Amino acid sequence: MAISNFVKRIQDVMRNDSGVNGDAQRIEQIVWILFLKIYDAKEETWELLNDNYKSIIPEGLKWRDWAVDRKDGEALTGDGLLDFVNNTLFPTLKNLEIDENTSMSQVIVRYAFEDANNYQKDGVLLRQVVNIIDEIDFTEYKERHEFGAIYESFLKDLQSAGNAGEFYTPRAVTDFMVKVVKPVLGDKIGDFACGTGGFLTSALNELDKQVGNSLENREIYNKSVYGIEKKALPHMLCVTNMLIHDIDDPNILHGNALDMDYKDMRKMEPFDVILMNPPYGGSEKDSVKSNFPTELRSSETADLFMNVIMYRLKKNGRCAVIIPDGFLFGTDNAKYNIKKKLFSEFNVHTVVRMPHSVFAPYTSIRTNILFFDNTEPTKETWFYRVDMPEGYKNFSKTRPMKLDHFNDALNWWENREEIEVDGFPKAKRYSIDEIIERSYNIDLCGFPHEEEVILEPMDLIQEYQEKRASLNAEIDHVLEQITSMLGGKAE
Repeated sequence: MAISNFVKRIQDVMRNDSGVNGDAQRIEQIVWILFLKIYDAKEETWELLNDNYKSIIPEGLKWRDWAVDRKDGEALTGDGLLDFVNNTLFPTLKNLEIDENTSMSQVIVRYAFEDANNYQKDGVLLRQVVNIIDEIDFTEYKERHEFGAIYESFLKDLQSAGNAGEFYTPRAVTDFMVKVVKPVLGDKIGDFACGTGGFLTSALNELDKQVGNSLENREIYNKSVYGIEKKALPHMLCVTNMLIHDIDDPNILHGNALDMDYKDMRKMEPFDVILMNPPYGGSEKDSVKSNFPTELRSSETADLFMNVIMYRLKKNGRCAVIIPDGFLFGTDNAKYNIKKKLFSEFNVHTVVRMPHSVFAPYTSIRTNILFFDNTEPTKETWFYRVDMPEGYKNFSKTRPMKLDHFNDALNWWENREEIEVDGFPKAKRYSIDEIIERSYNIDLCGFPHEEEVILEPMDLIQEYQEKRASLNAEIDHVLEQITSMLGGKAE
């Protein structure tokens, strides 16, 4: 089929359904239907390869059993279809029996439906959506991979679907990070807040080039990525994304990576490569914070994920993680201790400062990419500033950041030198002694003041709160040092 107008056709149908309200619900509705269609195509392949294959989906509930319209007048539609979906399909899939012996390729069905919803109230319109999705032949390699590009449009649409934008990292950013980290076939690649799977798919695209015609390599490829996602919609989006990328056993868990004691984290299999954009600006419950040592407990979600990364990165492993400016300049007790641990136990070799509005319209907060490896303590750190491209005042949904905008950074990466522009450092190397002297305030090679933009009110409040906390902590630290020199004790 011609799938170029696939999304628009479905959206046009759903706009007439009173049960679907807004982009986020529309996307969730499309995805659970799409998941079952793709999963059925996968099962057809597995049945051919294994005569003893047994589906976790009961007879009568598979896509082929109820969704396919054979134009014989027997296809479920209207109230009959709604009754089937709401009272049989969903309750059954939400409560599928699984145990430790159930394969991940089957577990994902229950994971995908645990918190899914059918929003459509018009059974005739639901039938129309099902029929449109059924036109795609996912058993055909070419059509399946062509659909991958269409699927990206779902994920981009999330940026304008309210808070759902937090689950999507621009493809240019994920591709740049993968290009620099250079994952190789055999690496175990993890993302502990994987959202829709952007980092994992960027890594898989790189690994796919290394597979060739080897069945052994294809098996290694299939087991190369791991993700965990707390929220239901992005989790289902990610699982579906993995299936589209020919991962038959998507190791994508539905849960909170922070909800585990750090001692247990240390015992788990470590990762060769970690690629992440942890959620920031959030706050976790005390029960979650208590999973970490007292000195590393932070009220900022992104800080806690930094702890997870440090516990789960393999010896000689590589990491690239997106962090807000607040992590760079923050010197409150937790941030100070986290950065002290990071620089003293890992090699933080590069910090890339990204221009504003990379994540527009979701947030205006400036972000950075931290690159480090688990090889040796940090001796020096390079900072590099990616400036706004010529002709751009802001990035937007219609004019997003492109991989080409990282070309100068990629060229510099291989041939590092200090760069100064209009009296401001654009690229500069700092020794660990200089970083320690700054109490691990690594807000360096930042953007000139004249380039600063007005943040959204809530973003502005958050930034000022972080700066105030950082300044208070810095003052306390200095007072403590002075008091210590005087032989007293700070009150």
